[in-house]
Amino acid sequence: MSNSPILRQLPLDFQWPTSDPFLFCVHHEDHYPKGNDELGPQGSLAGRNIGQDFEPRNGWRMYHGDRVPGFPVHPHRGFETVTVVQTGLVDHADSMGAAGRYGGGDTQWMTAGKGVQHSEMFPLLNKDRDNPLELFQIWLNLPKASKFVEPHFSMLWADTIPRRTIKDDAGRETEVEVIAGKLDDTVALPPPPDSWAADAEHHVAIWIIKMAPGAEWTLPPTEPGVNRTLYYFAGDSITVAGSGVTPKTGLVLQPEMEVVLNNAGSESRLLLLQGRPIAEPVVQYGPFVMNTRQEIQQAFTDYQQTQFGGWPWPASDQVHGHNKGRFARHADGKEETRSD
Repeated sequence: MSNSPILRQLPLDFQWPTSDPFLFCVHHEDHYPKGNDELGPQGSLAGRNIGQDFEPRNGWRMYHGDRVPGFPVHPHRGFETVTVVQTGLVDHADSMGAAGRYGGGDTQWMTAGKGVQHSEMFPLLNKDRDNPLELFQIWLNLPKASKFVEPHFSMLWADTIPRRTIKDDAGRETEVEVIAGKLDDTVALPPPPDSWAADAEHHVAIWIIKMAPGAEWTLPPTEPGVNRTLYYFAGDSITVAGSGVTPKTGLVLQPEMEVVLNNAGSESRLLLLQGRPIAEPVVQYGPFVMNTRQEIQQAFTDYQQTQFGGWPWPASDQVHGHNKGRFARHADGKEETRSD
């Protein structure tokens, strides 16, 4: 084994490379302008590839939206989405009849299981000021035994997500937001019951790490055989195990080695993804992730025949109005609310 905990470095663009049990990670960072009456951007959309707008013209994108930015109704089967919203809001609606508005530090964890349709729109509520958005969407695979579980989502509200603050010898702070897994005695909220992360022996971790200028912190080791990647996405520069690293760099790490991080410049932010691999065949076609080509073909057939329960909402890009606060309404009718 190498003396360095860094196995290799990865350049980071819009979509980040991941390792089993993760399938996908994308960092959305959009500097949306003031909003209009429809919760879309003020001003003209001329010149944009509406429906497929992934070019950050003027610092923002419409994605698949044509009036509100985001992702109108689309299906999933066979995996989970973990949507970590740092800034801005997401409006959720799905084929189970569930809905929500979340953001500003909230996370939604959705198990697609046997199949669900949902929409994820980015409502621009502020008419008198800009509407910045920053979020991660992470796809976590499901093992074969859980591919056909019932769809489910959990809300991890910002004020309930555990955080651990560590001070170095000079009193400079590193804060770790523990969305999944545990750091020492700081344990994340429970993930959905059928998640690969629900078994502690799988050592799944999703952490947002924020380091003050000049701070030093040692990332503790985990178990051998766990895949572990650290993504440095915001800051000036850091030193990792004695090696200088610039922003927009991913680091694949030796799991059983501790890693000393030194933040050389302004505040730095990093994302940690780790987990024991599922180690099963992965066949993916668009929004379906299964184990064989035949299962992918069956997913398309099932979707064509059942629409995974249909779409109970009046719009494919469902949003929840100007006056609604943060909330989640589940398929069983239970509703959670949060004050802004």
